[in-house]
Amino acid sequence: MRLDKFLKVSRLIKRRTVANEACDGGRVKINDKVAKASTHVKVGDVIEIAFGDKAVRAEVLKIADTTKKEEAGDMYRYL
Repeated sequence: MRLDKFLKVSRLIKRRTVANEACDGGRVKINDKVAKASTHVKVGDVIEIAFGDKAVRAEVLKIADTTKKEEAGDMYRYL
C-alpha cells in the first residue's frame, strides 16, 4: 500500500492530500529514510512523522484498504 494512503486509512494524518504534502516536504521517514508518498509500506516498517517541533514514531502492524474509525488504531503501534 502507498504511504500516503496508509497514513490516511490509519488516521495518523487526517487527509490524503495533507499526507502527500508531508511526504513531499520530507517530513515523513520510513525506517530512518526520507520517503515519498508513493513508497510502499509493509508490516514491520517504522514510520516517523515530523509535526513542527515534535515527531511521532509508529510501527506498522497491519495493512487494510479500508477500516472503521474504532479499528484504525490497530493498524499501528506508537514507539
